[in-house]
Amino acid sequence: MKKIIRVLAAVAAGLVLAGPGTLATPAAAQAAPAGESTRLELPRPTGAFAVGRDTLHLVDREHKDPWVPTADRELLLSLYYPALAHTGSPAPYMAVAEAKALLTDRGQLGDHVTPERLAATRTHSRTGALPRPWSDRYPLIVLSPGFTMPRASLTTLAEDLASSGYVVAAVDHAYESDGTTFPGGRVLGCKACEQVFPDRSLHRVSDGRARDVPFVLDRLTGPRPAWRYSRLIDSRHIGMAGHSIGGAAASATMAADPRVDAGVNMDGTFFTPIPEGGLGGRPFLMLAGDPALLPPDFPDTSWEDNWPRMDGWKRWLTVKGAGHPAFTDWPVLGDEAGYPHPETPLSGTRSQQITRAYVGSFFDLHLRGTPAPRLDGPAATDPEVVFHRS
Repeated sequence: MKKIIRVLAAVAAGLVLAGPGTLATPAAAQAAPAGESTRLELPRPTGAFAVGRDTLHLVDREHKDPWVPTADRELLLSLYYPALAHTGSPAPYMAVAEAKALLTDRGQLGDHVTPERLAATRTHSRTGALPRPWSDRYPLIVLSPGFTMPRASLTTLAEDLASSGYVVAAVDHAYESDGTTFPGGRVLGCKACEQVFPDRSLHRVSDGRARDVPFVLDRLTGPRPAWRYSRLIDSRHIGMAGHSIGGAAASATMAADPRVDAGVNMDGTFFTPIPEGGLGGRPFLMLAGDPALLPPDFPDTSWEDNWPRMDGWKRWLTVKGAGHPAFTDWPVLGDEAGYPHPETPLSGTRSQQITRAYVGSFFDLHLRGTPAPRLDGPAATDPEVVFHRS
């Protein structure tokens, strides 16, 4: 069987921001770019609730940063939650300084979209929004972005989950993105890149995140929580999903912390292997891009190797026409800007429809006990989704 590849090298090659877009015909691929003045916009959430967003800075003073050992470990969270409609003000997508760092050497989108335009992307969450009544409690989902990618890259998924009744914590880990703005206006670049790419020690990233996320859970659900709306969280039901190396971090975190009840890996190599003893029977979803679109000279057997170690409910799905960035915001933004990736035919809109539907259904099933028939097998409504294993 052809090896399925989860390629962190795609990030270095500039594939991520140039993500997949509509390529139904050669003519479509040559469509004129959208006007430079057209504001980019993320897809609207599909759930019933309005979405609020807070930012939370956490410092773990018991652990030094793995990339800058003289510093304490810092994390920056975007917290999305079900909110009262028409409260708060529109949440920004990212800071201009972050967009500038992200767009450097990122192919067509980086060449043609300004940092100001990317930063001004319209979101569907609101800062300062009032939460829904305190009597309601919502499962918590942690989102972990790909290596070099900011937490903003998973905004579409985060907003959709929150609109469906989850609290979502999207986490930036210091020195692991191209640029994240921390308090004091400090834009911290990717110090980790300087260390892990030369010796291919990417497991250090997923290992480190598996230490970070339990600290996040302590600060969100412990006796003295750091977030003003922590009472919204139902700490009995916690999930984690990640893209690329963030997916490896999801399984690594589950192995380290029994509080995480369910996990999703979206197209990420398992740089930190699942323990031989498994994950305590907890469920895990593997959602992969199309292997036909990946470089043949970068083989990865980690999904084959780790599949038998998953000892609970599990699914291995692949998405036809989906490239490595298909599970992030980039395909949608690339399509809107008029610069879809020429080698990944699935449109950004469809990529996000599939991502939100299958990740949402997985957490509905395993954190809420809500039936999720789309996870039972192939469906005519989703012909792109292949049940590789179940």
